[in-house]
Amino acid sequence: MKIIHPLPLLLAAFLLGSSSGRGDLTVASLSTITTDLAKNIGGTHVKIEAIIKSGIDPHEFEPTPGDVKKVADANLVLFTGKGIEGYLTKLEEAAGGGSSKFLNIGEDIPSLTMNEDGKNVEDPHWWHSVENMKMATRVIASAFAKADPSNAASYQKNAQSYLASLNELQRWIRVKLAGLPHDQRKLVTSHDALQYFAHDYGFTIYPLKGVSTNEEPSSRHVREIIEVIRGERVKAVFFESIENLRAIQQIADETGTKTGGSLYSDGLGETEANTYDSMMRHNVSAIVDGLK
Repeated sequence: MKIIHPLPLLLAAFLLGSSSGRGDLTVASLSTITTDLAKNIGGTHVKIEAIIKSGIDPHEFEPTPGDVKKVADANLVLFTGKGIEGYLTKLEEAAGGGSSKFLNIGEDIPSLTMNEDGKNVEDPHWWHSVENMKMATRVIASAFAKADPSNAASYQKNAQSYLASLNELQRWIRVKLAGLPHDQRKLVTSHDALQYFAHDYGFTIYPLKGVSTNEEPSSRHVREIIEVIRGERVKAVFFESIENLRAIQQIADETGTKTGGSLYSDGLGETEANTYDSMMRHNVSAIVDGLK
């Protein structure tokens, strides 16, 4: 009878398991949006270090020494760009690896602009357009393939699959919004983060704050928003998942308007809306239900 020694089999199983689950490429991600993209495109070949996690406001984030180490050790660092990562230069310097491995996902995505403190600035919230997410998918797939050529075919295959899911999401959004008349597409929100969504689907945004969550609205601006709600007969106002809803609730109370629930604008949620697909479906459903 042939004796089969277990040690070589265990070793082979270990090696197979480590190569498929360990990740051949280490990627640090500075946004929950890019983390979700990296997971879908990288699959088992990528180890992802999520520097910014769900529930953290990217406008107020400051990296820790532990974050700096993860960035320094990564092969690639993904960030959304257009100015939302105000700490980026300091992080590049602290990580000591130069800027060559930092991938600006939003660099070639067309920008919308907004007025901030009397000057025009880029709106950094580009991911609220599904078309922009398609561009981001191709950028990341290409970067992964270049950094890890041995798994390039896998990255491209995963990207094609994810692009198909984005097409399906886009179809769902259009059908969902078809039931909301254009004269009701008026969004009062905590801060100005849904301009790309509004551009794609014909909404007008009336934000309480500007591009950043850091600022506080003036009493004059609050009064202007209240007059808009009354004049335009806005049916609901929306607060954002990572912000205090007090100011929005006060406006709702004063105008007799209902609160339409929370929207996810600066990143994904911890339990609900914890993928890009589920975030967009949550936001669109809340908007339609609130404004109908």
